[in-house]
Amino acid sequence: MIALHRYRAARPLAGLIIAAGAAALVVSLAGLPSGQLDTRFLLLSFLALSVGNTVFVKVPRVRAYVAASDLLVFVAALAYDARLAVPLAALCALAVSLRFSRTAGGHLSGAMLGAAATYAASWAIGSLPAQTAGLQPTAELMLLSVFLLAFTRAAADSVPTALGEAQETGTGAPRAYLKTLTWSFVAYFAAASAAGLLVTLAAWTGLDAVLVALATGGVLHFTLRNRATAAARGAKVAGAAAEASHVALPSAGREVLLNAFEHAQIGMAVVSARGEWVRVNRALCELLGRSEQELLSTDLQGVTHPDDLGPALAALKKLLKGKDTGMDTEVRHLCGADGRHVWAHWSVGRFVAASNEEPHFIFQIQDIGERKVSEERLLHDAFHDPLTGLPNRALFIDHVKMAISRARRRDDRPFAVLFIDLDRFKVINDSLGHLSGDDMLVGVARRLEGCLREGDTVARVGGDEFTVLLDELQNAEEAIQIAERIQRDVSAAFQINGHEVFTTLSIGIAHGAPEYADPEDILRDADTAMYRAKTLGKARHEVFDKAMHAFAVNLLQIETDLRKALDLKQFFIMYQPIVALDDFRLCGFEALVRWQHPERGLVSPMDFIPVAEETGQILQLGEWTLLEASRQMNRWHRRFTSEFPFFISVNLSSKQFAQPNLIEQVDNILKRTSLNPRSLKLEITESAVMDNIDKTTEMLKQLRQLGVQLSIDDFGTGYSSLSYLHRFPIDTLKIDRSFVTRMVDNSENTEIVRTIVMLAQTLGMDVVAEGVETKEQLALLRQLGCEYGQGYYFSKPVTAAEAERIISDIYERPREEGTPELVINDRVKSMRLVPTAQP
Repeated sequence: MIALHRYRAARPLAGLIIAAGAAALVVSLAGLPSGQLDTRFLLLSFLALSVGNTVFVKVPRVRAYVAASDLLVFVAALAYDARLAVPLAALCALAVSLRFSRTAGGHLSGAMLGAAATYAASWAIGSLPAQTAGLQPTAELMLLSVFLLAFTRAAADSVPTALGEAQETGTGAPRAYLKTLTWSFVAYFAAASAAGLLVTLAAWTGLDAVLVALATGGVLHFTLRNRATAAARGAKVAGAAAEASHVALPSAGREVLLNAFEHAQIGMAVVSARGEWVRVNRALCELLGRSEQELLSTDLQGVTHPDDLGPALAALKKLLKGKDTGMDTEVRHLCGADGRHVWAHWSVGRFVAASNEEPHFIFQIQDIGERKVSEERLLHDAFHDPLTGLPNRALFIDHVKMAISRARRRDDRPFAVLFIDLDRFKVINDSLGHLSGDDMLVGVARRLEGCLREGDTVARVGGDEFTVLLDELQNAEEAIQIAERIQRDVSAAFQINGHEVFTTLSIGIAHGAPEYADPEDILRDADTAMYRAKTLGKARHEVFDKAMHAFAVNLLQIETDLRKALDLKQFFIMYQPIVALDDFRLCGFEALVRWQHPERGLVSPMDFIPVAEETGQILQLGEWTLLEASRQMNRWHRRFTSEFPFFISVNLSSKQFAQPNLIEQVDNILKRTSLNPRSLKLEITESAVMDNIDKTTEMLKQLRQLGVQLSIDDFGTGYSSLSYLHRFPIDTLKIDRSFVTRMVDNSENTEIVRTIVMLAQTLGMDVVAEGVETKEQLALLRQLGCEYGQGYYFSKPVTAAEAERIISDIYERPREEGTPELVINDRVKSMRLVPTAQP
């Protein structure tokens, strides 16, 4: 049997076939009966090796053919001793193999398979109760012999054919073998039955007459075949093309078209309406990895991938019926012995052969494998992160959309989305460089993949942001358990370019709910929960709830309103007095910006200052605050005598302090307001000055050269190193209110304040204590030698008009009645001077 699959048997199987065939040949040749190798047998052998190996019958539903030589081998097995058929079968199989196989191993295994299968059949026939080698066997024995011949040959030959079928189509080997055995048996049974009829006929007419008839038929076959081949080679393709356009071409024109067909750089073929290859060119053979004989012995269906065959055949049928004038499509072709496939583009036209009015197809088949690889790579890159190889946001959104659809169909398939952000990743990038940062992100991606279950999805959606889809959860607690496992595994040390690096994660968890229709909504809520985890201290996870959503909506509204508030003049400045603690002398004010919203009323700075910082609006707001406070201080200086000088203290945010044009901005405001620079004190947070020591030192020196005073705000709460403090040209340290408010009840805080005061005095700085609210706190601060204080004990923040009344009460009140002293209202509403009684 001739299999069309380019299947090469595995070495153990090929070795077994060769060994079995060799043994069969040895045993058969050793036991050949003398006197049976007569002229009639030699003629029968000649016919089998010549005519028999040029005529083939297609096996139904199997990509294989049965040669006519098999029929003559069956005649030899039935008419002579069955052992004589073994070497004949080997020779016939070798002849067929030489036509269809290119390898010596293929030739040898093909010949030995024929020998082994025929020997098995001869042994089966020999085991019958009566021999059938005579010319007059009973009908029952003949029928049984025919059955044994057909079944034994089909069972043996179906092994490699079925393995090739299984390899190319992907079906199971047992199923492929059963299918191949069934239809091979049908073909072999037909051949064996024909052999049985010939042997029975020979019993009546003589074997010589049968052999003469077969020889005559062979001669006629060769004559007709050679004539048909010669005619086809001269006119098939060129004539078909000419007939397609109904133009009669001279013989020279046909030759040109034929040469163009044969030597075209793309695959070309003429295909019958039944899908049989009629003519193929060299380029197509190279594309499909098959010889011309192999292609001509099969059909279009046999080399087309099963998944692409249906649509392609449907389009060809429409073209065949004249519904379309042409056809273009892309399919995969099966080629080579390893079962690989190649992508090809079909451009197909239809023509009718004038000789028999039969429609044919003319194919142009071009290899588009490289283009397909490029398309697949582009498609992959479009939906995957190039650094980590993880899905990107677009692909993740698509997976979440499918999870939402599944959850709507089945209530028992809950899911959750995790939004993950690396804590302080910027520090790693800035300290070790971006390449190390990239290595860190790749390492985190691999650990995230290792923490997840099969079917979960992890994606990279931003610089240091990852998302995870947890599908088919058992319960809500399982998502939290996975989040904890992620935090635990990722927090272990990374080895990055010789450095041991640690990181933590802030994770937001949003559980799938029926109200989610858009995947962006659940991703937004997971992001909101992650942001909440960040604000609560990082390195933790938070589960989204509706309160978070309300907070996020409120935050968005604040951001929106904040962008218009400055233009609408909704900001104003409050002033809180700063007092000398030794004699309660008014020394200055701190300018505090406030927002009067038309609908919300007075918005707390704790609500809008962080938003302004995050959105960058703090730059414009900070410049406005500095300008308005300087103008106000200049007005007070012009109204009140300079005999009692005092200063205005204005906060600079970290983003303001990082501006490259800050020096120019401050200098410009001083000139515009004509304010004495010594009357302006700029307050900078401790963490801001410690971000970049060298740059901070230079910036502070340039500010000092303008003549302004400098203060470190919230001292003791940042990450400063005392070893750098002496390098800064600082005038004042402000003790954070968190230390002051707990001094009375906590001796440790008292010692911290004492240390700060002593440090400032050592470095030639003065100290301002914030948040003074009680007499006990005031007494302790005075005892520790703290120079200045501010807080509700002295006065709450007041408007410019109220601050002006305080200044007026202190500095313009007549002194005839005695020496004035400061009296502080216990209700914390104002400060004023009253005269002391005369002795």
